[in-house]
Amino acid sequence: MKTFLLSICLATGLTVTGYAQENLSYQLPPKSIVDLVDAATSPSVQFSPDGKLMLILQTPGYASIEQVAQPVIGLAGLRINPANNSTEGELSGVFNGITVKNLISKKDQQISGLPKELRLTNISWSPDGQHFAFSNNTLKGVELWFVNLQSMAATRLTSDHLNDAFGTTLQWSPDSKSILAQFIPSRGAAPVQPIVPTGPVVQENLGVVTPSRTYQNLLQNNYDQELMEYYLRSQLVQVNLDGGVKFIGEPAIYRSASYSPDGKYLLSEVVQKPYSYLVPVYYFPYQASILNLDTKAVKVLYDAPLAEKLPSGFDAVATGPRSFEWRKDVPSTIVWAEAQDKGDPSVKTEVRDALFTLKAPFTEAPKELIKLNLRYGGISWGNQQYAILKENWRKDRTVKMSLINPETGKTVKVIAQRSSEDTYTDPGDFVSSKGIISRSGTLLLDKANPVVYTIGGGASPQGDRPFLMRWNLLNNKQDTLFKSKAPYYEEPVYYNHATGSLYFSRESAEQAPNYLVSDLKSKKETALTQFADPYPSLQGVQKSLLSYPRKDGVKLSATLYLPKGYKKSDGPLPALVWAYPREFKSLAAAGQVKGSPYRFTRLAFRSPVFWVTRGYAVLDQADMPIVGEGKEEPNDTFLEQIEANAVALINYVSDDLGVVDRKRIGVGGHSYGAFMTANLLAHTDLFAAGIARSGAYNRTLTPFGFQGESRTFWEAEDVYNKMSPFNYANKIKTPILLTHGIDDENSGTFPIQSERLYSAIKGHGGTVRLVLLPKEFHGYRSRESILHTFYEQDNWLEKYVKNRK
Repeated sequence: MKTFLLSICLATGLTVTGYAQENLSYQLPPKSIVDLVDAATSPSVQFSPDGKLMLILQTPGYASIEQVAQPVIGLAGLRINPANNSTEGELSGVFNGITVKNLISKKDQQISGLPKELRLTNISWSPDGQHFAFSNNTLKGVELWFVNLQSMAATRLTSDHLNDAFGTTLQWSPDSKSILAQFIPSRGAAPVQPIVPTGPVVQENLGVVTPSRTYQNLLQNNYDQELMEYYLRSQLVQVNLDGGVKFIGEPAIYRSASYSPDGKYLLSEVVQKPYSYLVPVYYFPYQASILNLDTKAVKVLYDAPLAEKLPSGFDAVATGPRSFEWRKDVPSTIVWAEAQDKGDPSVKTEVRDALFTLKAPFTEAPKELIKLNLRYGGISWGNQQYAILKENWRKDRTVKMSLINPETGKTVKVIAQRSSEDTYTDPGDFVSSKGIISRSGTLLLDKANPVVYTIGGGASPQGDRPFLMRWNLLNNKQDTLFKSKAPYYEEPVYYNHATGSLYFSRESAEQAPNYLVSDLKSKKETALTQFADPYPSLQGVQKSLLSYPRKDGVKLSATLYLPKGYKKSDGPLPALVWAYPREFKSLAAAGQVKGSPYRFTRLAFRSPVFWVTRGYAVLDQADMPIVGEGKEEPNDTFLEQIEANAVALINYVSDDLGVVDRKRIGVGGHSYGAFMTANLLAHTDLFAAGIARSGAYNRTLTPFGFQGESRTFWEAEDVYNKMSPFNYANKIKTPILLTHGIDDENSGTFPIQSERLYSAIKGHGGTVRLVLLPKEFHGYRSRESILHTFYEQDNWLEKYVKNRK
């Protein structure tokens, strides 16, 4: 009889008490949530290198499940769409509409000739600002297009398809006359997996320490290797704007390829055998070499071995040369770093890294430029007198920036040494000569002097106040040229040094972001855009940035949303707390204020704000700092600290503010936030229900580290076991909703994590529901999956929080 009843449930979608499985079609949450999910998002913008034009880019809504259900192959840590040879991920950086605004005339201009089905990605401006290139991702292939900004016409350059799966898809030549792109080489049909195996799959380790984190979508057999070569091999082609082509090198799996500043050479990194079944393609052997584009002569710089035997720790790196790049301030000089401590952070030494250079024609011995006390973190190139060297050490959160002479390697001055966690002292990111924050461009310098410009978030006890700063690196004089002022959040996005004009976005809690230009001398402002509020139904929602103390004195913050029209006299509300734990090495840094009360609310599938329309008080980005000072690691007291964080928040909003009913509070989070949620339910009785999405709950399944934990399971067995809510599933009696993408690709968050926690809670009589979403990754992508997830969440909150018995 039981079997017969269960069969009826599966066939009809009905449920029977005591049975755990449903056969549901996709469901919709309440209309107030559906309308917000389907709302058009505010456009993005990009500026031309000369600051005369601005692209206004419209982002599409969520994809349909039909689009998301296209085939995906997991190979070497990548997810490949075999239909168009592109990488599949969350839908970011994809646009389906574009307008050009002339910043001189302030007029919008339309581009003719664009493809009818526009899915625009990989936007790249020509150095002279006269054109921009882009790829158009169709269902059958990725096309190469460019736009002539004089004629405002778009042209497809070739009928061949790009390889957008790995490497640098497209880039301009330094003279702006051609585009270097990766194309799919001539090839037959994809390899077919043999039905009959030819033998076992064997892996072996001969006594070498090889710790490895839990990566997904790795190679598993010879057939996977053949598929990887088929989909990742590219032919580099130099395409002129008239459609003429020139083949560069031979087909290969390119990690990267880049022009020298003078355009005479090409630096490439090509993946080599043997491949690995333990690590993604980024760790495979590769050959770094230089191709002379005139003579076609090749200079091999280094054959990097397989990097699957790195020491443990976040500061571990491979031995030998790494991080090859061109000096941006001279015609053709290569720079790279080499570890001086065998790449092992446990080695005691004063020198961690050294930088080397090699000038064209690359026939002399490399020159050691400078020794570093910390790990190399990159260089911002200025001119032949000045560059800014960045170093970091993850273990103690140290970041260091030095002004150096790039010719001699002499340190002129250490300009900053601080904790990466200390946001109050962050000087910001350097503005490039193109007027934007960029790691690939040269520094914007005042003539030959080391006077630079930075754009920063402006974290402060009053909240974030973004700024533009002029910084004399020799005398350390810092002049703030622009700073966000209340009641707005104003963020610099482009600085035109030639005209003294700053382009910035302005938003408030009630006003959607729009773009303006300010003359920094006269302070005159001119509006550039008038984007409408995408969420009119949220108008009137009350938003505030909370600050409250933890019992040990750490100041915490959270953003509180209250329903429109709510008055305290209406009584305390049911609430939803959404959070994500973060590790710190100091109490002072953990207590710094984060966020701004003046930011416009942006909604995404990770946001809990939707439920303010359902009558809940929503506490978003609730601080969950985990602090470990000195020799103590943050995770040594993880459970005690998340409980202290939760208690502080609940006491503040229920007792001090009186707006939340402490008996009707739900808690939730995604990924590490889901892990936190399960732990809070296992070890406290603070919440009425929990929502845990795409989490990891058994830390022994991530034995070589997770999140900010650098110790292995065998080095901190007690910590791993104590932090695993799976081990305490018998104590989880508070109702918990688990959701997970079936094709979750994130390191450590295998779907089996949710499946096993569900089984463990169910086996001990707990109240639990597991929802597995077909074709979804770690971040959910389809409209159907997102709306169904919200349907599940709404039902859970209504039953176990708002109407809790």
